[in-house]
Amino acid sequence: MEDRLRTPGELPRREAAEAARVRSARWMAVFSPAVIPPLLQTADYARLAIGPDPDDTDDAADAAEAVAARVDAQAVLFEEGRRFAFVLTEGAVRTRPGSPSLMPAQLDRLMEVSALPHVRLGVVPWKAEAPAFPLHGFTIYDGTVSVVETLTGDLTLTGASEIAAHEEAFEAFAAAAVYGDELRDLLADIATDYRTLIDRLKAR
Repeated sequence: MEDRLRTPGELPRREAAEAARVRSARWMAVFSPAVIPPLLQTADYARLAIGPDPDDTDDAADAAEAVAARVDAQAVLFEEGRRFAFVLTEGAVRTRPGSPSLMPAQLDRLMEVSALPHVRLGVVPWKAEAPAFPLHGFTIYDGTVSVVETLTGDLTLTGASEIAAHEEAFEAFAAAAVYGDELRDLLADIATDYRTLIDRLKAR
């Protein structure tokens, strides 16, 4: 997931820096084709997404601190005067970083956030024609910065043409997404699939 070569304390520092960037923004647009965005993750999902080295006790402690910081940063979703737009692909919602047992709670979390008045959450269903290949995700902050996460670090883009290209891509995928009751029906169907999978694995 987000595993990479790390120095001691790197994980908490990265999460603190990201939390500061999120808190400084009044408007965010997030496109995610492969993973649930950090602001929408449950603690269990975040724990696996951040992914400590199982053989490194210090890394595990850093990961626990990073998870706590990531979850704390989600308080911005409930603050007045902010606006958030999230567009995910169905692939991002169906891809699990661990046991399927963690996903029903994660899907419940998405449903809860989708009902917030200043949050717009959409999912592009696999049945819909995608406007383009979703090569990578990105987060646009206040229309002035777009951050792309890669396997080795974040790319921070500030050029006007780059921001415009990301805004155009975001709007194209947003137009293909489902929202509101249609979104919640889709999430409920996916939750049913996960529960069926959980039952099958238990029966083995």
